[in-house]
Amino acid sequence: MRNIVLLGTALLALLAGPAASVQQVPGQPTDTTRTTGSANVFRLRTVVLDAGHGGKDRGCAGQSAREADVALKIVLELGRQIEENMPEVRVIYTRKTDEFVELADRAGIANKHNADLFISVHCNAGPTVARGTEVWTMGAHKTEANLATAKRENAVILQEDNYKERYAGFDPSSPQSHILFSLYQSAHIDNSLRFAAKVDHEFRTSVGRPSRGVKQAGFLVLWKSTMPSVLIEAGFLTNPAEERYLNDKANQSYMASGIYRAFRKYKQELEAGSAGN
Repeated sequence: MRNIVLLGTALLALLAGPAASVQQVPGQPTDTTRTTGSANVFRLRTVVLDAGHGGKDRGCAGQSAREADVALKIVLELGRQIEENMPEVRVIYTRKTDEFVELADRAGIANKHNADLFISVHCNAGPTVARGTEVWTMGAHKTEANLATAKRENAVILQEDNYKERYAGFDPSSPQSHILFSLYQSAHIDNSLRFAAKVDHEFRTSVGRPSRGVKQAGFLVLWKSTMPSVLIEAGFLTNPAEERYLNDKANQSYMASGIYRAFRKYKQELEAGSAGN
């Protein structure tokens, strides 16, 4: 816990410095632009797609479907759609097979490739009546339910070696740990929320899925990423009807299509805003 307190102090100092100076200009992205020709014009060139869990970490499960498998199928289909329709965008995967990737390494892959966006796909667990999609960004949890979701996803680190040292003493069962880690991503929160809202809109409209909205909490898979990032909960495998939906190949394609349409609109909006300034 001492390490967490020290980390929290450093974070607050960081937020009071350069991060606090980041301000949104209407019509202009707050994140780093790419230089094209003689003008600074933002181009979304690289997206990292992350299928949650994998390998020894199966995630949550229903009667037959497992989170690691469903998330991977949605991610692979999403990547296929981006690659087919946007050849100018480089798609990087944190995993393309059933393998275990540590949480810190997932963000590390995005940072290594200088990604412009990080999308992590998961499935949810809860009471059998719980249903609907959720789209999450880093931020302070506002309800105990939000905290419970972050705790469940963050508990993956218990399967990693030396997780206390690697995550600066983070305790996945401690509310204080989640509060401190939620301070990360402040410089990218505007665009994270912008993309999250587009994904949520597509799920509710074009895909026709029940939505539980855009939410915020401290997710370890997002905290070290240095670009706009979201975590998508595609639905509840613990709900038999949702499990049947999510375990169907056609529906996995529909879910991927909704995320793809949100990605396309997000890319177009940022690039148009940048070009007009």
